[in-house]
Amino acid sequence: MKVLLVIQHRLELWQVPAWFLQRLGQQFAALEIVHRDSYDDIESQIRDAEVLFTLSLRPEQFAHAQQLRWIHSPAAAVHQLLFPELARSEVILTNSRDVHGPVVAEHVMALILALARRIPQAVRFQQQRVWGQESIWQGPPHPREIAAATLGLIGLGSIGRAVAKHASALGMRVIAVRENPEKPAPPGVEQVFASQYLDLLLQQSDYVLLAPPLTPQTRGMIGAAQLARMKPEACLINVGRGPLIDEAALLAALRDHKIGGAALDVFNEEPLPAGSPLWDLDNLLITPHTAGMTAKLWERHYALFSENLRRYLNGEPLLAMVDKSKGY
Repeated sequence: MKVLLVIQHRLELWQVPAWFLQRLGQQFAALEIVHRDSYDDIESQIRDAEVLFTLSLRPEQFAHAQQLRWIHSPAAAVHQLLFPELARSEVILTNSRDVHGPVVAEHVMALILALARRIPQAVRFQQQRVWGQESIWQGPPHPREIAAATLGLIGLGSIGRAVAKHASALGMRVIAVRENPEKPAPPGVEQVFASQYLDLLLQQSDYVLLAPPLTPQTRGMIGAAQLARMKPEACLINVGRGPLIDEAALLAALRDHKIGGAALDVFNEEPLPAGSPLWDLDNLLITPHTAGMTAKLWERHYALFSENLRRYLNGEPLLAMVDKSKGY
């Protein structure tokens, strides 16, 4: 049986390390483990592969995959893989949401604390050698405590659940929206609204976290109308995908100080162009899609993929299965 790993990425962190391949070969000695760091001539390699480990795949490449039974994505988002031919097929799709969720949740807490304590403004004053105590206090918004503040979660997947745990431990009130509100609320979540009651969450929240999958239903879900529902001092955080937000509407809301601030780790276009007006906003904290970065990333990938490979060989249910009809 052939297992094909194809990752082509400019960032070293996302490239498959040599030890990962060596360990796979040792643990699964009976399998043919093939690695490619480029999609050049991938059609010939995918033709007889039964398992594929990759970030992306095009329909014309998929057409050559005559023996493919399972695709594993080392990303959490899989919208780039859900073209009609693959979505309609019997090929199993798994993702790495549980690899990234706990790490991204820590990043979210860092962003909340940075916004609350106005850390970005303090850094700017430090770079200017200015004692900015009065300016930081005057705001808006004023530095504040997160204990007793309300955090609204849009998305209760691996990121949302981990954030709820951390936030509630720090005394935050956590509420959420999701498609199936009748399900029991995860630990740390006080109240769950149905998706159609998003406005109720926005009106109550001091911090709003966007972490849902990108689907036709969630694309552009935060626009001018939704931003207008938020409290004047509330902050918006996006660690999901850039297209969840109407960036032009957010730019206008931040420029006019309609909301207290925002923190974005993801954008419609990445890398964010140097000419983007988002760079110039003093009430926007930008992190360059680093929420999932960790020195332990590939150890976490190996734990999940090797366990799923063992399960696949033994005919057991796989972890982190994607419902291709829903997109997550």
